[in-house]
Amino acid sequence: MQMPIGLIADKLNRNYIFAFVGVLLVTGAYALVGAPLAATIVVGIGNGLFHIGGGVDVLNISEEKSGALGVFVSPGAFGVYFGTLLGKGSNLTSPPIVLLLLASAGAILISRRLWSEAYTDNAPFSLEAAPRLMTAVGCLFLVVCMRSYVGLSISFPWKSAGYWAVALVCATVFGKVAGGFLADRFKIVKTATVSLGVAALLFLVPQYPAAGVSSVLLFNMTMPITLWVVAKLFPGAKGFSFGLLTFGLFLGFLPVHLGAQAPPYWLYAILAAISLALLLAGILSPKSGTLKNAISTRRRLL
Repeated sequence: MQMPIGLIADKLNRNYIFAFVGVLLVTGAYALVGAPLAATIVVGIGNGLFHIGGGVDVLNISEEKSGALGVFVSPGAFGVYFGTLLGKGSNLTSPPIVLLLLASAGAILISRRLWSEAYTDNAPFSLEAAPRLMTAVGCLFLVVCMRSYVGLSISFPWKSAGYWAVALVCATVFGKVAGGFLADRFKIVKTATVSLGVAALLFLVPQYPAAGVSSVLLFNMTMPITLWVVAKLFPGAKGFSFGLLTFGLFLGFLPVHLGAQAPPYWLYAILAAISLALLLAGILSPKSGTLKNAISTRRRLL
């Protein structure tokens, strides 16, 4: 649902409403635990509304930087991990509800202090450049699909060994955070090349926990990079950009959901190398001239 939600958010230019309603729906879904299908629909739509509303605001605020974007997209891995534990072993729902409402209220209060309003201004809605940029966007979309598939399908032999499972979750979270800030410091192409190149090598030695955790951390560094670049390709449709890549996450999840067998570890190394090639093609493609024009200098990339 995040692509259509994103288009609506781009046109209405009131991102905070989407984020706030999303939080309310997620908290309200707890009241529907006796009706699993209804609860799933409500919490799914609420999650999509929050992702779009909060994500577009962060894109507007961060402008030429991707560090804040990495901070925004990264905690979802913590939510999936601890939410799964909660669902399997406890009926304690009050803390998540209270924390959601407090965080939402805090975001609104802080934004009003900073900008005198609870919202940022979107660029005028436009998808006019889309036909000329389909090659670049398609490459970046495939990168997201592969990252999702690798992240959900990979299962190291030591993964269930106590603290190593938590270490993998932390690697996913802090890899996304680090990717945004490192791209701001060392440029996008250099960051992507080093992170995916080294991750490909480390995927070849999965028997070592430190190598496995490091490979996951490095592989996830491209998350804020791909989102930032696609948003630059569609400056008048940031919500659509966010929703488009979220759909890529869903497609990467499908093989795992349908029961596909986990591939050999060397295939993960190949997927990391292919991801690097696609990412560079999407960033440096001649058809992505709009991206280069949107940035004051190509040094942001190179």
